[in-house]
Amino acid sequence: MSEETEWKNKLYFGDNLPIMREYLLDESVDLIYLDPPFNSKATYNVLFAEQNGSQSSAQIAAFEDTWHWGREAQDAYEKLIKRSDKLSDLVEAFYVFLGASDMMAYLVMMALRLAELRGILKPTGSIYLHCDPTASHYLKLMMDSIFGVKNFRAEIIWRRTNAKGLAFKGYPKNHDVILYYAAGENYTWNRAFGDYDEEYVDTFYRYVEEGAGRRYSLSDLTNPNPNRPNLTYEWNGHYRVWRWTKDRMQEAHDKGLIHYTSSGLARQKRYLDEMKGQPIDTIWNDIPPVQAQSKERLGYPTQKPEALLERIIAASSNEGDVVLDPFCGCGTTIAVAERLKRRWLGIDITYLAISLMKTRLHDTFGTELSPYEVIGDPKDLFGARALALENRFQFEWWAIGKVGAYPAQDKKKGPDSGVDGIIKFFDDNSGKPKKIIVQVKSGKVQVSQIRDLIGVVKRENAVMGVFITLHRPTDPMKVEAVKEGFYIPEHFPQDKFPRIQILTVEEILAGAGVQYPRSGDVTFKKAERKYKKDLSTQDELI
Repeated sequence: MSEETEWKNKLYFGDNLPIMREYLLDESVDLIYLDPPFNSKATYNVLFAEQNGSQSSAQIAAFEDTWHWGREAQDAYEKLIKRSDKLSDLVEAFYVFLGASDMMAYLVMMALRLAELRGILKPTGSIYLHCDPTASHYLKLMMDSIFGVKNFRAEIIWRRTNAKGLAFKGYPKNHDVILYYAAGENYTWNRAFGDYDEEYVDTFYRYVEEGAGRRYSLSDLTNPNPNRPNLTYEWNGHYRVWRWTKDRMQEAHDKGLIHYTSSGLARQKRYLDEMKGQPIDTIWNDIPPVQAQSKERLGYPTQKPEALLERIIAASSNEGDVVLDPFCGCGTTIAVAERLKRRWLGIDITYLAISLMKTRLHDTFGTELSPYEVIGDPKDLFGARALALENRFQFEWWAIGKVGAYPAQDKKKGPDSGVDGIIKFFDDNSGKPKKIIVQVKSGKVQVSQIRDLIGVVKRENAVMGVFITLHRPTDPMKVEAVKEGFYIPEHFPQDKFPRIQILTVEEILAGAGVQYPRSGDVTFKKAERKYKKDLSTQDELI
């Protein structure tokens, strides 16, 4: 069986470092884009504050993007300095300068991952590291030590917003940095072009052909090299060293591609509509961020615009190539790779992100979606129990994702309000969605928890409540749920749904789900329906 037949796109749930080591082969990926989480809202001084080691290990949870110096960062640092290479020397120097700070924790955790990514990248591959100016100078040194100074290709500046924050003293921060490295000299490259701006067109394409209305510019046809006997001849009364042979000059004349000055000197016509466009340089100020009202926006705080990823993927990969995003968040890289007919691998440490990606892919591509599988999420009761023991927050996000709910809050930041997840739907013409409250329990359960759920449903003005449990519910719990009766939609009186539903994880794994009017489901914002592109058969402006 060929590699093409065997291939299946994959989403991995878990920490990308062990996943890359266990699942990804050396020199197996053509393009890597990563936008690692970083606490860009923290002040520069806080990032450099010394830590006493008592804080929790560097960890990403849901939408948090902080890294702290703790045991995990210390272990990573010790592993790095034992390497006896340029990276270990650099990391040791960083530690002398930065100490046991949050910035140092971020750098050592990134160093391990970037070193792993280097081995995964094909010799013809490229890597784009999207980062904040607060840390980009450290990361560039790190990339130099891992990928080699000679393989640095560009530092791209993406203007992600207009100037804001005029109330504080200093220059507003409005850009991100994207560090672009190749694995070697023979890397994939498809030059990108953008539209010419109006001022450029008016200045350089100021001539308009009569009748056809085509804009064109004029360029010199004389040759700057005087020692070209084969190109030296008289044309239209002018003896010159020309750029073209006499036969080619005649052919261009016959096709009307030459303009003659008042003195008869030949100049070449260059038509605007035959130009590919302005070559894209390292200042990207033509791609706006995802706006609040954009159809593309899914509500993920660090969501990047698809146009940004389309430019990167189209420039540094070809159809059928493998694209990896080891911090894939809400899946912009994955969605664009799918649309551009690339194969893809995505990794994220939160099941919430995996759930968002699955929803996005299915909404965006429908039946056109290529086959893919999710690796690392619980597939059976044993796996669910293991996840609950390891991280109960991840277990909750996994469970609510399995029933199509979204998380109500980050419980690490506040008291438990009794709402773990929410499902929304329409079943009338009021314009107001109805709400279903979801609670998830991984420990022992009892009837009082059902009574509590009933109280939360009433307090939140919800129409139904769902109780998800890892353990089997007791008979009194079932009785208490049944006593609440049914929710009957006003416009669909023939339908009825239990107001309080109890679902075990075992039942969910077997295919059971929440019962409610599915036709009006608006829990997640639907990604815009899009169709796959074939960039190989057309000149796209990227």
